[in-house]
Order: sequence, then C-alpha cells, then structure tokens
Amino acid sequence: MPAGMRISELLELGRAEGRPVFSFEFFPPKTVEGERNLHLALEALAPLEPAFVSVTYGAGGTTRQRTVRIVKELKAAYGLEAMAHLTCIGATVEQLREVLGEFAEAGIENVLALRGDPPPGEPFQPTPGGLRYASELVGLIKRDFPFCVGGACYPETHQEAATPEEDIAHLREKVEAGAEFLITQLFFDNRHYFDFVARARAAGIEVPIIPGILPITQVGQLERMTALCGATIPQALHRELQARREEPEAVLDLGVAYATLQCAELLERGAPGIHFYTLNRSPATRAILSALKLSRPWERGRAGVEVALRRR
Repeated sequence: MPAGMRISELLELGRAEGRPVFSFEFFPPKTVEGERNLHLALEALAPLEPAFVSVTYGAGGTTRQRTVRIVKELKAAYGLEAMAHLTCIGATVEQLREVLGEFAEAGIENVLALRGDPPPGEPFQPTPGGLRYASELVGLIKRDFPFCVGGACYPETHQEAATPEEDIAHLREKVEAGAEFLITQLFFDNRHYFDFVARARAAGIEVPIIPGILPITQVGQLERMTALCGATIPQALHRELQARREEPEAVLDLGVAYATLQCAELLERGAPGIHFYTLNRSPATRAILSALKLSRPWERGRAGVEVALRRR
C-alpha cells in the first residue's frame, strides 16, 4: 500500500480491487522497555505491509507528544500510513484545535475522533469549554481541517446507551458529521458484528465498518479489558481459556487459532478488512495475518457470490 493516502481512499482501493484492508493499532509506551517492545513489534509487523496503523491518545492529552512522535516515526522510518487518535476528554475546543494543528504540521492525514473514556467508575463529565460527544469532535475537524476522519462503533452497544437503537442513532450523527469510516470495539462472537452492520445499514449508515480484533494472549488481561469496555466472552471460549489459564503458551495458541477463524469468517462474509489491537506485541498478530494472507478467505466469499449470480 502506498503511504501518504487517506484511509477512505485505501478502503475504496481495497474494495475496487477485491481485497481487504489490514491495519494495526499501537499505543505510546511509557518506559524504555516499552519503547523497545514497540519497535520490536514494528520491525516484525511492518513487512506484512498493513494499509495503515493507528496510535492511541491518552485521556486529557497525556500522551500527546508521544503520539505525534510515534506517528512521525511510523511514517518516516517504516513507510507506514499512520492515523492519530484524538479524544475530547480533558481538553477545551481551543486545545483540540491546537493539537489538530500540530497533527497537520506533522504531516498526519488521518485522525480517529473519539469522545474518550472517563476514569473507571466515574461518569463522563465534559471539560468546560470542551466537547460532549465524538460527533461534535468529528464536526469540528471536518469544518476546519483537511483530515480524513474515522470514528468508533460498538457491536455490543456502547455501555452508556440506553438501547441499541439509541446507540445507532448517535452513530448516525457521527457519520452525518463527517466520519468516513468506522472501527469497531473488540468482540469475540461474529454474530455481534454482522447483526450490528445490518442494523447500521438499515439506519442509513453506509460507510465502511472495519471489525476490530484483539488476539487473546493472556486470560487476566482479556478479562480486565472486556470488563472495562463491556464486550462479552462466549461461554465456550471462556471455558477453554480457563482450562489453560496457568499455561501461557497454550492460551496464546488458542488465542491465535480462535482469532484466525474469527477473521476468516469476517472476511469471507464481506468485512472490508481487519483492524488488529496489537497491544504493542507482534507474535500473535503476525501469525494470524500471515495465515490469512496464505488462505485468502475473502476470495472464497467472492467465489460464492459469483456462483450464486451464475445460477440466477
């Protein structure tokens, strides 16, 4: 994939050529050891030629400078198209404009606009002079800056939404404000994704919806993350993980196998790509994506459509 492209263009190119768009998410490390792990992951994953990568952004801009630095490094040292995350939490509109100006000066072309999560156990409180919703941030960016803007979505419904219908209504507002693609929260049952996409399309949301996949590597880590974001672990998967809880290598093996099957079904049934939550580690993501590139499940799905059309 050529660097220097908007993600909306990369997705359209993938659709036109009949191939999925693969991408990776990283976070800014806080320690020297963390920096080392990140660069080891990048060295292992860059040869897989992701269409783009993304870099998260701490609440209140706590990783602002590190986010900008890492995005610059990804573009300059690895030739990767990099997207910066940006959150509303802890920032006024003027501060958000300042950060966006810094992104533009750094040559960033793609931004993932998020409301951001409050500290665990605390309700969301908008910053005085700031924004309340991600849709407002999307609108701000599209009015005043030239970025391609993406947004987040929640196959199992955002925790603060009263109903799935309310969640979809807010998502439509985000898209109407200018979000050009969506990336889902992690999930482990593909039925959640397919049902969600069907409901979104019925509501008039037509932008690409990229499934976000977390390769399972540690049981405790998985349980903490799902508790925070509201995702569920299928009972059968949880049972198998518990049986291997004290065997780290067995957990990793199961996690890779499960995510590979999960991604294969998503791609075979038409998902536009896969966004991998790497947690700054490479082995699981590298194994899964390598297997997918060898098996090319999206071609099976396309062949099935072609056969069905010929039978008509």
